Amino acid sequence: MLFEKYDVIVVGAGHAGSEAAAAAANMGSKVLLVTMNMQTIAQMSCNPAMGGIAKGQIVREIDALGGYSGLITDRTMIQFRMLNKSKGPAMWSPRAQSDRILFSMEWRRMLEQTPKLDFWQDMVVGLVVKDNQIKGVQTSMGHLIEAHNVILTNGTFLNGRIHIGEKSFGGGRMGDRASQGLTEQLIELGFRADRMKTGTPVRVDGRTIDFSKLSEQKGDEVVTGFSYLEEVDLARQRSCYMAYTSKKVHDTLRTGFQFSPMFNGRIEGVGPRYCPSIEDKVERFSDKDAHQLFVEPEGWNTVEYYINGFSSSLPEDVQFKALREIEGFERAKIFRPGYAIEYDFFPPEQLQHSLETKLVKGLYFAGQINGTTGYEEAAAQGIIAGINAHNRTIDREPLILKRSEAYIGVLIDDLITKGVDEPYRMFTSRAEYRILLRQDNADARLTERSYKMGLASAERYERYKEKERKISELIGFLEKTGVAPDQINALLEQKGTSPLSQKIKLSNVLLRPQLGLQDMIANNKHLFKEILSRNDYTIEEIEAVEVLVKYKGYIEKEKELADKLMRLEHVSLKSDFDYHQLKSLSYEAREKLNLIKPETLGQASRISGVSPADISVLAIFLGR
Repeated sequence: MLFEKYDVIVVGAGHAGSEAAAAAANMGSKVLLVTMNMQTIAQMSCNPAMGGIAKGQIVREIDALGGYSGLITDRTMIQFRMLNKSKGPAMWSPRAQSDRILFSMEWRRMLEQTPKLDFWQDMVVGLVVKDNQIKGVQTSMGHLIEAHNVILTNGTFLNGRIHIGEKSFGGGRMGDRASQGLTEQLIELGFRADRMKTGTPVRVDGRTIDFSKLSEQKGDEVVTGFSYLEEVDLARQRSCYMAYTSKKVHDTLRTGFQFSPMFNGRIEGVGPRYCPSIEDKVERFSDKDAHQLFVEPEGWNTVEYYINGFSSSLPEDVQFKALREIEGFERAKIFRPGYAIEYDFFPPEQLQHSLETKLVKGLYFAGQINGTTGYEEAAAQGIIAGINAHNRTIDREPLILKRSEAYIGVLIDDLITKGVDEPYRMFTSRAEYRILLRQDNADARLTERSYKMGLASAERYERYKEKERKISELIGFLEKTGVAPDQINALLEQKGTSPLSQKIKLSNVLLRPQLGLQDMIANNKHLFKEILSRNDYTIEEIEAVEVLVKYKGYIEKEKELADKLMRLEHVSLKSDFDYHQLKSLSYEAREKLNLIKPETLGQASRISGVSPADISVLAIFLGR
């Protein structure tokens, strides 16, 4: 017999599928990963980067749970930056440029080393369903493969259609065919489907770019990376660059608008609001004469560059002419044009919070099939679907992360309760508990739970426990150790803050916004000699201690608020209340709340356009 019966079949080997397969197999399920092309496992189809604002927190959460995305990003990165360092720690977000080819190769290597994980190169064209229960899949080669659970992670491949100007052809991405048959069967089973659109920019030959005319953007000197399991070894980094469009560029782009599939109605799917095509930006923001572009290298050993911000589905000749109007790109040659891709997705209200479908038991959806955009959002859904498919196999309760536990919890709750009317992308503003969901404490939030569940390894758990011990010990030292004026006043004056007049605890001195813990240690090594002799602290651990000390009051208040909001599901709202009175609510929230008149605060929280911050305002107004 060619195939045995599997606990879990994962359809698609993108970021969602790869994380799903790894999670289920590492927890003990017998897993089959089915992909149309074994050479493109976890391929970075769009930009060669992981992380970013809110997305970096997600990658760290995946890593804390025992996933592979953070680990593989660290091993293949060519540049690292911690974004938003000038803002509060709730906003700090790691981001890395990766070597596109190495990233995919390392993912395949890791998956091939995962026990209980098999592979099959084929297209899944149908599902085997009996009495609303998944039984397996059917492939284009005619194979029927049985399984207790199936996870669909089809990305942009379901009836995918590529658009370049007036040209249109089937494909899941450039060079790969689309997946046919599944959408139609799922609709017959009672599922609702719709169309979405995304796009990608031209790829440019770096040998033809004049970088002297661009602004260089170097990586951070201190590289912390994503994974809690390994230290990053990045001796050198590749720079990114910034360029700008101009009125002349915009005028050239407008010459192709009549041929644009976006403007002439050939694309029906909704595109991402926060990552629009360049023609969409020119049209929507017609008052702006310039838009920023990021010129990103694709790897260590290639001259190919990704022009972030120049996504387009205009005809190739228009893209090319407009590109050459950009300063620094006067002689540019392109490897391939930008294009738009339209594909099927299934509104995620049809799922449970476990990502199992409501209509078919044992069938899970993860990634862009749920209306999301981004590698990180896809990988997050993948690991949760993989965990829960395994949990279902052994009759264990699903893992459902609360909004106060993880950005992953925010992501899935938003999808299930609010649905999507455009490709969903994670932002820090979507989370009402940002100070709890920092990038530095993902392991503290998730690793112990994952370890007890059987996914996070013993090594990962021990590293987490050791880190927690060191942090706790340093906080204790700061709270009990006093510092005299003559020991620190020189540093205080240097930092522009008032000197001490008497001895106080180090933790109280650290509360001053002008002062950092690294400064205090460097200035007075003798005072910290005892604690430093016992523990070798990383910069990241020192920063974590500083955050916990400086923001202790805010953290405690947010924890209290999270506990209170958990009890607000049945709090009644008056049907005749005029929400326009509450100016602290966003304009969209006031409009939607007045239109729908929700009966409870729980119902209000599920209205699209009413953000977590709006719910917090309502809770405070109600005295809760």
